[in-house]
Amino acid sequence: MAPQRFHEQFDQIQRSLPDVPLALGPDDSAEFIYEKGVVLARDGEEARIVEDVVRAHFTENPALTADTVRRASREANRSGITRIQVGDPRQGVRGADQEVAAAMRAVRQAEGRAGRRLISRNHVVSIAVNACPGDEPVPVPRTEAPNPGLDTSRYDPETAVGVLVVDTGLMHDYRSYPPLVHTEGDAQLRETDDQGVLQQYVGHGTFIAGLVAAVAPNTEITVSNALTDAGAILESEFGEKLFEAVDRGGWPDILSLSAGTSNGRTDGLLGIENFMLELKQRRTLLVACAGNNASATPFWPAAYAGLPDFEDVVLSVGALRGDGEFGACFSNHGSWVRAYAPGERLTSALTGFTTPVPYVYQHSTYDACRYGFTYACTCQAPSHTGVLTEGQSGGSGKADQVMFEGFASWSGTSFAAPVVAGMIAAHMTAHKETDPRAARRQLLAANTEFAEVRGAHVPALRPAGWRPVPVTAS
Repeated sequence: MAPQRFHEQFDQIQRSLPDVPLALGPDDSAEFIYEKGVVLARDGEEARIVEDVVRAHFTENPALTADTVRRASREANRSGITRIQVGDPRQGVRGADQEVAAAMRAVRQAEGRAGRRLISRNHVVSIAVNACPGDEPVPVPRTEAPNPGLDTSRYDPETAVGVLVVDTGLMHDYRSYPPLVHTEGDAQLRETDDQGVLQQYVGHGTFIAGLVAAVAPNTEITVSNALTDAGAILESEFGEKLFEAVDRGGWPDILSLSAGTSNGRTDGLLGIENFMLELKQRRTLLVACAGNNASATPFWPAAYAGLPDFEDVVLSVGALRGDGEFGACFSNHGSWVRAYAPGERLTSALTGFTTPVPYVYQHSTYDACRYGFTYACTCQAPSHTGVLTEGQSGGSGKADQVMFEGFASWSGTSFAAPVVAGMIAAHMTAHKETDPRAARRQLLAANTEFAEVRGAHVPALRPAGWRPVPVTAS
């Protein structure tokens, strides 16, 4: 039986957010995760409307209760969002949420009168896209060169392009990797467990910073650890974290973001609406990963690239498989994905440069690609047994352990996005372009390379230092 990664990771994320009961949505599908018993509304009059409508609906429905409807948060915030409790999250079936579904239905008529959305689930935004990245990291010997390879351009602090990476933070030994000596930012808060074993997703931000630095050495990279809790954060907090990240160092030239969520809608995330509106007024370019659901469903915030008001503000990036000719098995796709870049089996810095560090695999690989592809994709190789899968299946097999000594190979749209962020930064340096959004337009207009993704020919951005990885049949 194929491992049920979404449910494995649902449990993992629930452990990382122990005080936030979570539900699967919609209807126990693998589309997204959200806070149980709570909805979001804009502050002020709209929050009052939502409360009143939901309370009236619950009063008329004896299966639900009206007395639980109340503000779950009252403090003002820049995101302009209020959490409203509509049910007791301790009640009901694990992972399901009848009250939130009823509240969403009740407000639809009021939304029709208002002419816009008034209510939203409080989604979990995560680097664990579809509750898992393309794969888990694989150790790579230090004798092997990074992929993409290092650009030999000179670092110049006077002209360096500012790149902000909002992710999991930096590993303690990241400066042992020479391309990252100029990188600044937040530390990864907890790298290992009590046994000294690397925790899941740590090193994600360091790996991304290494990719940017490899493709564009003339960059001032800053890494925020806003997503340090297993790479997961509630939508209601995400906008605030984004504001905090840009407030600390100023709005960068490029914001690289390898996280998000789908929400079943085509008009964005309510929780980051204020941030996106302010971003639009700035000069910063947001480069965001398209997600690893192998789906055409919009994935936010990357999918803002498909909205007319944001097409010049956001660049959404999908992943190419190892040979760069086709889309990776896990990559999201669709008209809202504006470009694709190598995102399978890239090599960058992780940790263990000073002292080797063990890692125990969390998910078992599949017998066949879970997305139906016929090449030896990241679902299958390299083969290993994971501790979460064993726990789900009741198996007694032992999970595989490896040692990291600096470099790792890792796959996901999480890594295709910073490759493109680096390419835009490198273009700015090479052409003395100071406008990152102009650089985005110029790079895409000059691109002559394409790949095939789900039968469509799409723009393929392949950095000069990238080396194709041979693809074999499964």
